[in-house]
Amino acid sequence: MRKIKTSIEIAQEAKLKPIMELGKEIGVLPEELEPYGHYKGKVSLTVLERMKDKPNGKYVLVTGITPTMYGEGKTIHTIGMTQALNKIGVNAACVIRQASMGPVFGIKGGAAGGGFSQVLPMADINLGLNGDIDKVAAAHNLLAALMDAHIYRNNNELGFDLNEIYWKRSMDMNDRALRDIIINPDEIPTNGVKRRDGFEITAASEVMAILALASDISDLKERLSRLVLGKNTKGELIRAKDLEAQGAMTLILKDAIKPNLCQTYEGGPAFIHAGPFANIATGTSSVLADRIALKVSDVVLTEAGFGSDLGGEKFMNIKSRMSGLNPSAVILVSSVRALKRHGEVDKLESGTPESLDGLRKGCENLAQHIGNMKSFGKPVFVAINTFAVDLPAELEIIKEEAIKAGATGASITRLFLDGGKGGEELAHMIMDAIKGDPEPIKFTYAVDDPVEEKCRKIARQAYGADDVIFTEEALADIKQWIDLGYGDLPICMAKTQMSLSDDVTVVGRPTNYNITIRNVRLSAGAGFLYALCGKMLTMPGLSDKPAARVMDYHPDGTITGLY
Repeated sequence: MRKIKTSIEIAQEAKLKPIMELGKEIGVLPEELEPYGHYKGKVSLTVLERMKDKPNGKYVLVTGITPTMYGEGKTIHTIGMTQALNKIGVNAACVIRQASMGPVFGIKGGAAGGGFSQVLPMADINLGLNGDIDKVAAAHNLLAALMDAHIYRNNNELGFDLNEIYWKRSMDMNDRALRDIIINPDEIPTNGVKRRDGFEITAASEVMAILALASDISDLKERLSRLVLGKNTKGELIRAKDLEAQGAMTLILKDAIKPNLCQTYEGGPAFIHAGPFANIATGTSSVLADRIALKVSDVVLTEAGFGSDLGGEKFMNIKSRMSGLNPSAVILVSSVRALKRHGEVDKLESGTPESLDGLRKGCENLAQHIGNMKSFGKPVFVAINTFAVDLPAELEIIKEEAIKAGATGASITRLFLDGGKGGEELAHMIMDAIKGDPEPIKFTYAVDDPVEEKCRKIARQAYGADDVIFTEEALADIKQWIDLGYGDLPICMAKTQMSLSDDVTVVGRPTNYNITIRNVRLSAGAGFLYALCGKMLTMPGLSDKPAARVMDYHPDGTITGLY
């Protein structure tokens, strides 16, 4: 029987290329690559100017169905399918988001792929990489500190209404105790002004969203200047530029804006940059990382978080709209495990008639995601992420249902155990489909549609909802943003990733239901309005058995418990 090694064992046994060697292979000049140790580095944005006349490679989005709590393998497929393309002779690169340490120590245990389809050096990537997330948190917290210093030192000349301050603190760790705090609860005169505050995880910071969407350093600074901190006592918005904060924040982020270059297990290029969550933010890697990868590769696979109803939809309607980059195809990741859950038969014995019927019912969730991605005018390929317990009959049912739902192709992949070899069939399918120029994206909405209509179009197309119910507070929010001139921004829906609906308990493909939007908030720097569907937390908490409890570092340099 084949011994299955853990992901960390595979990572620690891998032979890595020196980062300067990898940079040379992909055409990045030595002066354009700054090493951070032997096996990772940062790529200067000057590469884009030097290669401005070089045609872009083909662009492929990787997204997924509604996942289980453990995820269904989008990152593994972004990495593994890059390896598969390289194996069939294609010059391919992948672009993924940087792992947040909160979820790594919370439930995931790692976010750098797995098995023989992971990015390396895996431990460094999971534990802070080159410091970008720390820099985002520092820039975020500098702005918070400048705001409170102004209120205390300058007698609040800008007139902050202490009950209308939106800008919180930030840290890259799950810590529910910091969701809601009181600054200076004992009202010590030298400690500042007493007020309510809180923390959000750095992946939820608008600074992180800005890093993911900025087109260059000047655009980054301009976006930072537009950050809204709160309102004054007259009801007017106060922005970062009112505190003259954008210059110092840009200074902190001057290196963080450069994409990180690492490598896949099989030695191909992997760009890792930015890390906004997909349920409460855009959920995509950076525009800059994609642009550099498209200059140095013939095909680029880029990941969007959670299901196509979240990261996938936002990739098309927000990221691609802002960047002008147009994907040629979509890979939609699915699994027997997740589709059984959506058919509510995940605890039945595999292979029984009831289990197989439930799997078919669960494939209705897959069909909704296929339809959502097809609506953007892109060919959709379903990757069936295979686990050891999956039966051939189950895998064939998913292939059959995927084609019936309109997928251009469907393939059983074994990327975790076999690396790139496990995705060669799908790689050939993708290459056959992306030979010509891509069709323009059919956006879900026009930016000048009414705000309520933009939300309805997303809910109907991406979630299969009948309509949207707006609370009175949400309608008041919308009127406020329209009156202030922000009505023409794209919409970033903040919704649970565990269901197509806004109810975390509803699985499958719900019908005859409405989505409720309770608030609509402004992300002026990132450049979108975000609509809150249900109660969304921007600071996660740890479970009763966090992954951190099984992690360890040993005197011989080995690491255990990091997946």
